[in-house]
Amino acid sequence: MNVTLRVWRQANAASEGRMVTYQVQDVSPDMSFLEMLDLLNEDLTVSGEEPVAFDHDCREGICGMCGVVINGTAHGRGNSPVPTTTCQLHMRSFEDGATIDVEPWRAGPFPVIKDLVVDRSAFDRIIQAGGYISVNTGSAPEANAAPVGKLKADRAFDAATCIGCGACVAACPNHSAMLFTSAKITHLAMLPQGQPERKLRIKNMIAQHDEEGFGGCTNIGECVAVCPKEIPFDTISQLNRDLISSLFSRDGK
Repeated sequence: MNVTLRVWRQANAASEGRMVTYQVQDVSPDMSFLEMLDLLNEDLTVSGEEPVAFDHDCREGICGMCGVVINGTAHGRGNSPVPTTTCQLHMRSFEDGATIDVEPWRAGPFPVIKDLVVDRSAFDRIIQAGGYISVNTGSAPEANAAPVGKLKADRAFDAATCIGCGACVAACPNHSAMLFTSAKITHLAMLPQGQPERKLRIKNMIAQHDEEGFGGCTNIGECVAVCPKEIPFDTISQLNRDLISSLFSRDGK
C-alpha cells in the first residue's frame, strides 16, 4: 500500500514548525505506524534529508513514549474500534492511498523538542510532588500482612495501568492532565500503604499540576476516549473527593 504523510517538522522549541508532505510507498499492511515512520526515515536518509524525529522505546504498548497525534486523534485510531498506543496501531487500519496527518502532542506544558518529540517532564514533576509513599520497607513483607479488599485492589490496579503517555492532555481542549494525575492518586488512595500521606499527596500533586500550566477538567471526556489503557473516568471523581477532604481536614495532612 502507498500513503501520503503530512508530518509536522520543527527544528526546536524556538523555531517555527510546518507540515511537510512525503510519499511512502510499498508499506506492508502488517507494519505498525512506527515501522512505517522507520520506512520513511530510511528513504529520507538515503536521499540526504533529515529524518523525522519521533519518540519510541518498547514498541509493545507498555512505555507510552510513542505518542503522536494522527489525523487529529491522540495515538491515532484508523479503523480500530478501541484506543491504542501509536506503536500498536497497524497500517491495515488505513486505506491504501490515504493521506495521514502526523503531529506532536499540542499542549503548553509539552513543549516541542524536535519534530514529533515533546518534553513530557511535567509529568515527572507531578509524580515527584507526591506520587509515592515514604516508608522504610526493609525486607519484603509477607504478602498477606496487609490485606486489601478485592474491589479496592481491582480499582488500584486499574488506575496503576496508566503509562503516562500524555494522550489525555493532547486530547483535552483544556490541556488538562487530570486523568493522569487522578490515576496516580487513586492508585495509592486505594491501598493501606498510601493512607498516611493521602491528604498531603493530593494537595501537593494538584498544586504541581496547576503550576505546570495544565488546565482544569470540565468533564468533556476526550481524555478517556483516547486513553490506551482505558483509565476509568471516575478516577477524576476520586481525585475531587480526596481534594475536598484534604482542604477541609483539621490537621491539614
